[in-house]
Amino acid sequence: MCGAISMLQRFTSRFSPLVFSARRAYNLHEYQSLKHMNAFGVPVPRGFLATTPEETLKAGELGGSEVVLKAQVLAGGRGKGAFGNGFQGGVHVVPLSKTVEVAGKMLGQNLITKQTGKKGKPCNSLYVVEKFALQRELYLAFLLDRKHGGPVIVSSTEGGMDIEEVAATRPDKLLTTPVPIRTGLTREAAQVVATSLGFEGKQAESMVDILLNLYTCFIKSDLLQLEINPLGVVTDGRIIVCDAKLNFDDNSTHRHAAIYSQRDPLQENKYEIMAQKFDLSYIGMDGTIGCLVNGAGLAMATMDLIKLFGGSPANFLDVGGGANESQIVEALRILQENPRVEAILVNIFGGIMRCDVIAAGLISAIRKLGLNKPMVTRLKGTNLAEALELIKNSGIRCIVTTDMEEAAKKAVVMSTVSTMAKEAGLNVNFL
Repeated sequence: MCGAISMLQRFTSRFSPLVFSARRAYNLHEYQSLKHMNAFGVPVPRGFLATTPEETLKAGELGGSEVVLKAQVLAGGRGKGAFGNGFQGGVHVVPLSKTVEVAGKMLGQNLITKQTGKKGKPCNSLYVVEKFALQRELYLAFLLDRKHGGPVIVSSTEGGMDIEEVAATRPDKLLTTPVPIRTGLTREAAQVVATSLGFEGKQAESMVDILLNLYTCFIKSDLLQLEINPLGVVTDGRIIVCDAKLNFDDNSTHRHAAIYSQRDPLQENKYEIMAQKFDLSYIGMDGTIGCLVNGAGLAMATMDLIKLFGGSPANFLDVGGGANESQIVEALRILQENPRVEAILVNIFGGIMRCDVIAAGLISAIRKLGLNKPMVTRLKGTNLAEALELIKNSGIRCIVTTDMEEAAKKAVVMSTVSTMAKEAGLNVNFL
């Protein structure tokens, strides 16, 4: 049930569903996140990982007549998802006698949820955990918040539900508690949060301890997000983290090599991994026009124009103001290899980076890659005349313009025609 939407996801959601998680953060699977939190004294369920149906037979060791099988994919909405074979739900409460049968329908299949895109993500393992009888389900998250200039705790008594729907329809059910970054979370502030969640007496003291341990985990692990949904109150009074999602800051990987090594590349878009190696900001989308832009604001404006003229962007790709030739080569390699991309739109404003330097990089990249997809390049800014002359004399196959709207329109036309031609089995030469 975890899945708070980041700011960048909210920006890009107006274009098409994301096919992987937001940039500048990496995720662990649920079983890894719970193990990591438990190392900080946070109570979590007993469980084990199963990669084959037969391994679920150990479920009897957890006690009880039923266990929970949870698909380990990096996406929210697993419970309401569906597997490629038609089997519904990525989370199942099953009797011990049925674990092998149900696991066989889940393992080796792609799970499709509201966050995965149409292809879904591979389910190669299941987290087998003990089943609890819960009195209450709560929501709790630690986030870095720009408005408050530091961490905040977001809490709600409406756990176990789509928290975005709660925020939209019943915002009064969400409590945001800022935590001063210099002083950290005090016991008094944690007591206020515990009380707001309905805890009293010894149970409140237990909740305060959990909050303090979670904050320590959040800070020492360099987390951007620590989300728990639900935080369960068991019928015997215990408080248990039933499901959690951790987002780590990529900039901290040198301090957390052991955590970073647990990353599951099968759950990530390979183009994002390629982009990260060359410090490119990349987000994959479901469209057909590949975008290569310098500057996040210009990248967003470029995608807006593509949508305005009837097209759909295949990605957000910001090469930054100081891009070098190798970064441009790798950016175009990503767009060249992506089978979704039918046309490429390069939109560069030469401010920090001169247009002639970008043009030289593009020419070199196109020659190295043997780029065969139609491309429109819009250049504007410092040393524009020199850049246009370089491209003119290079002999590369590329439409060049200085007008942003014209570039977007031509890219949309190229993408549309290329898609239609591919469906008809035809080859089209745009130049």
